[in-house]
Amino acid sequence: MKKLLLVCGGVLFLSGALQAQKANKSGWQDLFNGKDLKGWKQLGGKAIYSAQNGEIVGTTVTNTPNSFLATDKDYGDFILELEFRLEKDFNSGIQFRSQSRPDYQNGRVYGYQMEIDPSDRKWSGGIYEEGRRGWQYPMEYNPGGQNAFTNTGWNKYRIECRGNEMRTWVNGVPTAHLIDTALPKGFIALQVHAIGKNEADANKSIHWRNIRIIENPKSSQYSPYDNIYVVNNVVNTVSDQQKKNGFQLLWDGKSNKGWRGYNLKSFPDKGWTYNDGTMTIHSSDGNEEGSGGDIVTDKEYGAFEMEYEFKLTKGANSGVKYFVKESYDTKGKSAIGLEYQVLDDEVHPDAKLGRDGNRTLASLYDLIARKQEKRAILPIGEWNKGRIIVYPNNHVEHWLNGFKVLEYERGSQAFKDLVAISKYKNWTNFGLWPEGHILLQDHGNEVSFRSLRLKVLK
Repeated sequence: MKKLLLVCGGVLFLSGALQAQKANKSGWQDLFNGKDLKGWKQLGGKAIYSAQNGEIVGTTVTNTPNSFLATDKDYGDFILELEFRLEKDFNSGIQFRSQSRPDYQNGRVYGYQMEIDPSDRKWSGGIYEEGRRGWQYPMEYNPGGQNAFTNTGWNKYRIECRGNEMRTWVNGVPTAHLIDTALPKGFIALQVHAIGKNEADANKSIHWRNIRIIENPKSSQYSPYDNIYVVNNVVNTVSDQQKKNGFQLLWDGKSNKGWRGYNLKSFPDKGWTYNDGTMTIHSSDGNEEGSGGDIVTDKEYGAFEMEYEFKLTKGANSGVKYFVKESYDTKGKSAIGLEYQVLDDEVHPDAKLGRDGNRTLASLYDLIARKQEKRAILPIGEWNKGRIIVYPNNHVEHWLNGFKVLEYERGSQAFKDLVAISKYKNWTNFGLWPEGHILLQDHGNEVSFRSLRLKVLK
């Protein structure tokens, strides 16, 4: 019997050793020992964290800010996996590459967060920058990933960080892909979101388990690229997945190659400058004829997806136009085409002209007003993200800072009816050309552009 026990013990020991060896070879390390919170520290608010039954449990309390249970150690490149479940539908998140410093808002936690959002909005898996810039990858960018999260039972999250590339998965479904350089390294943390004074939400818990990480993974351990939308905050670059998805730079960030003046054979010799990765039209006292005039792409485009960043100065007016034809005689004024309005709504008088706000920022100028989405509006002087999608079936969308703010059917009867009561009513075939130039407008005010990328749709 004694020999049998020794043999059994030896087998169990060998089995455990082999499993540990296998784990070491794959690189996975447990971040939670299943017994206590060794290796973790609490930051921010005073929510209650404890280790129970092999799980970390975070419990809400009233009258305290967002709480975070953070790793003692910082991580740069890694693959993280964990599981969690909610006892009540409340917001939470997984911080990564995050920081807390005394010299930043008295130690406020800031950094990337993989969102846990059980609300009807369904933004679980998106990437939010806690404590600073806010939403970097709202899930409107990837509607195909919005139903991956379940409000009942356990969810599995995966985060991959490699250099400036961050990707997330919810229950095996790719949800976000962000390229950004703001924070290359930082702690991982489990958030219990603040509930304010709401006693009904007090003493509700979120449970985490099976928290494991691979530090500095091998290239083969990262997931292959997929086809979801990529948010690329690195100026004037196209990432590997963006190239795979069909994107290319529409402006190279350093020359006037591919661009020329409207109805000109060359680039304007005044008004426009391009340096430090920025294309800028300079002020000429708001004169629509401007000093340099509009610039257009050498090529014409039909169905396409275009993204770009733009920065307004106070009171500025400009626009990004598409399906522009040079056959129209505009008598020296701005070229005619469908226009994504670029405007300081608060100061420029054009915002109050037209009908029902159809001359405001991101609207289809003088035709369709953008949806009122407060989260899409940034202060003047900050870089905005614009996006125009023209599908092969003539469905068109305007996006602003991650939010779809309008859509329409080009060439539909509803579209023609709007044109008939607009400033374009006398322009034959307005907006209906199969192809046209893309244009950046000189409206006499200083506006800057960068990170112009385009994908031809088929």
